[in-house]
Amino acid sequence: MESLRDCTTSSSTTSTPAFHTLRQARRAALNRVFAVVYSCAILALLYHHALKLIHSTSLASLFISLSLFISDIFLAFVWVTRQSFRMNPVYRSEFPEKLKEVVNESDFPALDVFICTADPYKEPPMSVVNTALSVIAYEYPAEKVSVYISDDGGSQMTLFALMEAAKFASHWLPFCRKNNLVDRSPDAYFASNHTPCSETEKIEIMYESMKIKVDNVLERGKVDDDYITGEEERTAFTKWTNGFTRQDHPPVIQVLLDNSKDKDISGHLMPSLIYISREKSRTSPHHFKAGALNALVRVSAIMTNAPIILTLDCDMYSNDPQIPIRVLCYISDPKIQSTLGYIQFPQKFHGLNENDIYACEYKYLFIANPVGMDGLSGPNYVGSGCFFRRRALFGGPLTMISPEIPELNPRHVVDKHIQSQPILELAHKVAGCNYGNSTSWGYKIGFKYGSLVEDYFTGYRLNGEGWKAIFCNPKRPAFLGDVPISLVDALNQCRRWAIGLLEVVFSKYNPMIFGTRNIGLLMGLAYAHYSFWPSWSIPTTIYAFIPQLALLNGVSIFPKVSEPWFYLYGFLFLGAYGQHLLEFVLEGGTIQRWWNDQRMWMIRGLSCFLFGSLEYLLKHLGISTTGFNLTSKVVDDEQSKRYEQGVFDFGVPSPMFVPLVMAAVINLAALVRGLTEAFMGRKLEELFVQVFIAGFVVVNSAPIYEAMVLRSDKGRMPTKTTSFSIFLALALYVLFSLTLRN
Repeated sequence: MESLRDCTTSSSTTSTPAFHTLRQARRAALNRVFAVVYSCAILALLYHHALKLIHSTSLASLFISLSLFISDIFLAFVWVTRQSFRMNPVYRSEFPEKLKEVVNESDFPALDVFICTADPYKEPPMSVVNTALSVIAYEYPAEKVSVYISDDGGSQMTLFALMEAAKFASHWLPFCRKNNLVDRSPDAYFASNHTPCSETEKIEIMYESMKIKVDNVLERGKVDDDYITGEEERTAFTKWTNGFTRQDHPPVIQVLLDNSKDKDISGHLMPSLIYISREKSRTSPHHFKAGALNALVRVSAIMTNAPIILTLDCDMYSNDPQIPIRVLCYISDPKIQSTLGYIQFPQKFHGLNENDIYACEYKYLFIANPVGMDGLSGPNYVGSGCFFRRRALFGGPLTMISPEIPELNPRHVVDKHIQSQPILELAHKVAGCNYGNSTSWGYKIGFKYGSLVEDYFTGYRLNGEGWKAIFCNPKRPAFLGDVPISLVDALNQCRRWAIGLLEVVFSKYNPMIFGTRNIGLLMGLAYAHYSFWPSWSIPTTIYAFIPQLALLNGVSIFPKVSEPWFYLYGFLFLGAYGQHLLEFVLEGGTIQRWWNDQRMWMIRGLSCFLFGSLEYLLKHLGISTTGFNLTSKVVDDEQSKRYEQGVFDFGVPSPMFVPLVMAAVINLAALVRGLTEAFMGRKLEELFVQVFIAGFVVVNSAPIYEAMVLRSDKGRMPTKTTSFSIFLALALYVLFSLTLRN
């Protein structure tokens, strides 16, 4: 990247216009004032709980008071850590057109793109193809772009799909240039309102023909001879022998396009496209996605060693061909260049239904919170849509850690052809399953091991080493991905996150200790907010059951409406929800999506966070082991229809549904009992808070009642789940009632 560095240094000494700007959000000052007021209210609430504990007159009242006290301590912790995102939110703008006027294309740094996939049946090869084609078609010098596909499933179907994509690219790239397309994922373009013409119809027929071939191969489960068109392809597939399995196979590296010689039909060079399936062995740890990414870092270092790396999920296609130019607006700034580690774009999604019923948009995780962290030391890495400086993966800005061989050094200049024998031999070696053993890979260099959420952990560790990050959120989404369309898929994804986050909490890198000491108080609290997500299950579970069970037994546990403490509860509830709603809307959300977002947080607390915490505990007791479960990207027609209609899908049985049904049943019973007591027995004043909580849960549980009683489609709640949950709810009620009486 010396040419770029020279260029930016010289431009900084002239009157070159700025390539980017930064402004603080207007709400920052108000956030700080509100934080002080709300903190005082929290302290008052904890004082109230302390008084209740001191004056408890029975074991039952002590249990209830202690439960609520613990619950509110966790809620207070969640709120306090969230304030780190609100202290200095900032917004950025970039001016790529100005950069192109100043920096010559010949001075652009080379770019390596990493796309990860692991299972052709959960992550369809055509999704991988569309993502690959969208970045191959970048408006960037082709000879400087290399796209690496990591196939951790070792699937010959995925390799076949990419071979077909390489052939199609020779027609697709000229078509994109000629028509100045912005949508450069074929699926996205052909699904849009494009202008029909003979040329478009021709390229669409070619695409559909490729799609049919790939789908047929996927259905057969192998690549038959009638689909192989040349000896080079035939040789590539001979590596899939009878002993080749996804858990046990040698490394496979196949160069499908070579940017030094392969040209499209118009005579322009095309970016390189390289397929990689690292070696796997049942006796060697593979470290999930972090291991796959590190294999990509090593192999790409041997073959191209570009100073900039873009990581993408296989379903997250590029939505803007000029995104790399936007990234250069920051990388070319000498004022921030020395400590800039990565530039994170938000994850945004196509195919969300109108009201985002499963809250898969994650507006806080992917937009609102990164805006706040950007005003500190930078956003966390979220696994996709992130441009890294390769140098950032090799130690801190001032303390570079050299890898074990010079060819892996980020400053190494590759002087051999990517298909030369020495290059390919060394690339296969560093893709070996035991290569990184007893080295710094995954611990001091590369993407970090030690957590299922390798993205969060890597960004956190890089920040601790002294690297800064930037959040880039252009008006046109830079990348668009798929979302889960069933509740169980959405919850399983979050359950895996919960396990990975707890692995960080109970490690020496706990953000409350290591984080606040190494990256500052606010950044430490920001990372702690994420790592303690699973603890949300504690207050959610307590407030979903304890007040309602007390209400069913006619016991009042909250202040009366006429008491001053009641207004404290009201302020805390309305203040938290009001601020949450305001931020959501300011970042482009709607009120209905906000409502679904808060409902899903309740659902997650009672399901995936709870079960993720239990699974983590069982694993460390030696009772269970954690596996990496992919979120399915395969679309079922009936599921898709229900999702588009905004109907929850409970069709796949899951133990995570049991606490949800239990809470729905108990809260409905409590609401009926509470309203009866309130109006027949004139106890509304003392039971109001409990009745309100039960009513709030009942309203949020509407999709569960519908799935239990009103629906007959395949997405209804399984009958066995309903019956078992009702039985457990009755048992819990009896047990609680006996406890109160004793």
